[in-house]
This record gives sequence, C-alpha cells and structure tokens, in this order.
Amino acid sequence: MKIAALAGGVGASKLLWGLTRAMDPRDLTIIVNTGDDIVLHGLYICPDLDIVTYTLAGSVNPETGWGLAGDSFHSLKALARYGRAQWFNLGDRDLATHIHRTALLAQGRSLTQVTDSIRRDWGVAATILPMSDHPVPTTIVSELGEQHFQEYLVQHRAEPSIVDIRFEGVEAARPAPGVLEALWEADGVLICPSNPLISIGPILGIPGVREALWERRNGCIAVSPLVGGKSLKGPSDKMLTECLVDATSCGVALLYEDIASVLVIDPADSPLCPDIMARGVRPALLPSVMRTDADKERLARGVLSLFEEIAAARV
Repeated sequence: MKIAALAGGVGASKLLWGLTRAMDPRDLTIIVNTGDDIVLHGLYICPDLDIVTYTLAGSVNPETGWGLAGDSFHSLKALARYGRAQWFNLGDRDLATHIHRTALLAQGRSLTQVTDSIRRDWGVAATILPMSDHPVPTTIVSELGEQHFQEYLVQHRAEPSIVDIRFEGVEAARPAPGVLEALWEADGVLICPSNPLISIGPILGIPGVREALWERRNGCIAVSPLVGGKSLKGPSDKMLTECLVDATSCGVALLYEDIASVLVIDPADSPLCPDIMARGVRPALLPSVMRTDADKERLARGVLSLFEEIAAARV
C-alpha cells in the first residue's frame, strides 16, 4: 500500500516514525510544510523538513522533538560575540545541515533536490518532499504587528494574539515535483496530527494540492492534533480559538471536511462523534497520544487498518 502523508513537524514526525515501522518505508511519500522556513545567519533553515528527516533517521533529540540528540551549542554562543540573534536554537551538528543545504541551493539545486539528497545521506528510506520549491513564508499578524512565524512561535513563545495568518506568495507557488503525482498515485492519503492552520494550511494553500485532495477525499484520513480541546504539541488550540475555529476535533473536522472522509480522534473525544458525523466526516477512535515508541507504532497500525477498510469497501 502506497501512502502519501501531509506533515508538519514534531507531532507528524512521531506518527511517521510509527508508519516506517508498520509498513515498507519505501512506499511512504511525505509532503512537508515549508512555510516555517527561515533565513538566519545567512543560512536557509527548514525546521519541519529537518524534524521529519532527523526523526526517521533515529537521530532527533527525544526531549524536544527537534534538533539532534546530544548536540552542543558552542557556535550559537560564539555568535553572541558579534551581536547575532540567539532566540533560535541551532545546534553545532544541526548547523552542518543548514550550511550544506544553503551551499547546494547556491549552486542552483532546487529545494526538492536538496531535500532528497539530505534524506539519502541520513539513510531515510521514505521519500521526503517539500510542499514547493518556491518560498512561501508564513506571516503572523498579531498585536505586535507582522512577524515571521518563527519569531511569533520561538522568540515570542506564541503569546501575542493572532489577527491574521498569511502565506506569502502562495498564489504564485507551485507544488514541488512529485507532490501531485504522490497524491494521485497513493492508495491512501494521510493528514498527520499537525497544526491545521500553520502546518497543514500552507500545504493545502499551494495551487493544485487541495483540488487534488477533493478527488481523493474518500481515501483520505486525517488525524486530529487535539485531545480534550488541548494541543498534543504546540499552540494549535490557542491559534484555532484566536482564528475563530472551535478548538476541538470538531473544529478540525470543519477544516478538513472537503478533503478527508475519516478523522481519527482519541477515545477521550468520543462524545464529539455525533457532531463530527454531522459534518459528513466519519470519526474513528484510536488512542492518539504518542508518548512512547509503542504508542507511535500502535497508532500507525491503526491508521493503516483504516486504509485497508476503505480499500476493501471500494472492492
């Protein structure tokens, strides 16, 4: 079974790790948000692409879910001598990835080509694609004015109240090579448990992506990033509320109702099933809190079983 997955960072990477244990990873194509990408210290940094790559390589920092396990931060501290920004943590070995990526891009390689090269160097068997080769930075408009998403999230700890979210240049962007093909050719499409607004939203905003998913709706499964109205990781609940979306799995169903026929929710949210069904989305109860590797693999196998059910119903 070939699976195409739409993914953000930490939450998505946990489920993706489980999938690579529950299926042949060579049959998994991961389409990753690049709205979080930022240039710092002259380096092109792709947080979500790196989180997914490091996680599937078994090298991610398990305490944070980002960065590399056991990394040091001597270079970042040394940059302080020159008055360089310190708010975005970049480990010494992590910096090597950003230096390498920036150099390859400067040589004329596309982000898709660079991403594939890096995942191969890390020994990752699954295919990893950026959502687009065109920069589509996410801008958060808040009480502090306009900020890059990373400034909002990391520097200001997601505390400012959101007025608007913009994906700069998204109308002119195009899906990266292989993105639409992966969606069309997959036996199932998975929307990972990532922030629907700023992790999955930019991917769906690329012209042609949401339209492709309209055609695949019956074979598309989304996993809610919320349990009991709270985010499993990050400020999804706060952001949904400030954007006037119900910060529950019902709100997630509303955002995905045109592209996903099934929404995986935690059993703790079972009282929401009637409201989710009223949106024309089938709720599927699976434990979705992934604290251990066993949790990740169990959820992955549950999702694959749902895909098998959908395939059997087609026959």
